Amino acid sequence: MSTARLAATDAAPTSVTATPAIAVDALVQRYGDRTALGGISFAVAPGELFGLLGPNGGGKSTLFRILATLQRPTGGAARIEGHDVVADPAGVRRRIGIVFQHPSVDGKLTVEENLRHHGRLHGLRGADLRERIERQLGRFGLGDRRRDLVEKLSGGLARRVELAKGLLPQPSVLLLDEPSTGLDPGARRDLLGHLAEVRAQEGTTVLLTTHHMDEAERCDRVAVLDRGRLVALDAPGTLKAAVGGDVVVIQGRDPARLQARLRERLRLETRLVDGTLRLEHPRGHELVREVVEALGDDVHSVSVGRPTLEDVFVRLTGRTFFDAGAEAPEGAR
Repeated sequence: MSTARLAATDAAPTSVTATPAIAVDALVQRYGDRTALGGISFAVAPGELFGLLGPNGGGKSTLFRILATLQRPTGGAARIEGHDVVADPAGVRRRIGIVFQHPSVDGKLTVEENLRHHGRLHGLRGADLRERIERQLGRFGLGDRRRDLVEKLSGGLARRVELAKGLLPQPSVLLLDEPSTGLDPGARRDLLGHLAEVRAQEGTTVLLTTHHMDEAERCDRVAVLDRGRLVALDAPGTLKAAVGGDVVVIQGRDPARLQARLRERLRLETRLVDGTLRLEHPRGHELVREVVEALGDDVHSVSVGRPTLEDVFVRLTGRTFFDAGAEAPEGAR
């Protein structure tokens, strides 16, 4: 599948109903002469687990702040369950729960105190508030830590408190900005498991921003952002299948010379990305032997693997996640 066809998938899929849970239409955000979002459009179906994947600087957090009614866009529109984030921010806030990238719980309060104060801010009182707190403590395995100060908890447990807090008002849409920041792989898996449980049990629509491939893999669909542009949107498996075969990565002491010799000797067209040569091939393991036999002196290493979402990003942009984040314009966060 061509890059153009991959990028063209930003239209709403057939699974999105006439009234999407989240609708983004030609959204633009500029900071002076810099463009953080360049006309993004997509729709998220009710109950969908939707990921915004991209490097630092891709525009994920800018988009998150707009959806959370924390920032007015320069142009375009965004709606949560039909409520415009600019014209009706109060209506949006009544429908969303938010988990920020940086901790928003009070470390000097206990787990239960954090939930109680957050509930009161949402107008919850009495038995209703107590029942909701108990439900969230049980859901996230925090019952025996309810009287612990949050500052004494591990990163994974503190993140569970953040999730419990975001879900306490029983939102129909949950927005999470880089929710696994600072977590080890085990805690990140636990977090993803909790999100899947929330979606399955309550039908909550979940949108998360991430630069972690394992998080994006767990989403129903993924929007891939780069420098404020939507470069691909589809199910993770569909995006990876579009790469077209195994991904072969070749390293040598002189990449430009190696690239020319691969073209000359094996008629292979490769892409030079971050000092390595990359190509897709339907029988990658067989190709490795051919490359080593033909150009052994020029080759330092050859690796082969099934396509990942990062390979999708490289194919569409010509850059790795690391390079893309390093080169992103200031303000496009």
